[in-house]
Amino acid sequence: MKNVKFLTLIALVATFMVSCSSVRVVSDYDDKADFGTYQTYAFYKTGIDKAQISDLDKKRILKAIETEMTSRGFAKSQNPDVLISIFTKERERVDVYNNNFGWGGRWGGFYNPWVWGPGWGWGGGFGNNVSTRTEGSLYIDVIDANKKELVWQGRGVGTLNNTKNIEKKEERIREFVSHILKEYPPIPTVASN
Repeated sequence: MKNVKFLTLIALVATFMVSCSSVRVVSDYDDKADFGTYQTYAFYKTGIDKAQISDLDKKRILKAIETEMTSRGFAKSQNPDVLISIFTKERERVDVYNNNFGWGGRWGGFYNPWVWGPGWGWGGGFGNNVSTRTEGSLYIDVIDANKKELVWQGRGVGTLNNTKNIEKKEERIREFVSHILKEYPPIPTVASN
């Protein structure tokens, strides 16, 4: 039984560590848009100016988008096929972990019903652990420049790990953008008969 509880603890810690560093991505698109005709892009300044993040972070995001779009064969243009805009949201996330796994139910070789219970003490466990972190969402919108219609939207959700290390911050922003744009351009699903 102790082995099961120990393995459960390891699995929970591993899941927590992976979830903290990952970017969760979802995308949606207009299935009537012909993504094969889009070859050039420009940034939609009006939309980007509304993003509520620092100008330095905007620059980092736009640079990462440029890198990703170039790697996919898209060219920046004064007369673009699509306009790219960004939008951001953030929220404070509070995580509460109850680490009292009920260990310590036996003491002195006999069962002691008073040892079970929350928190510290003879019953062990590790008590509650509360952590807060800022979780951010980065939306990347692709707008058909001629029709002025949204044709694709990707959203990445994760933590930016508020760091003073600029290289790590830039790396995390590149990771966000790269994960989001893996979904662009969309590959339409073909309905089977």
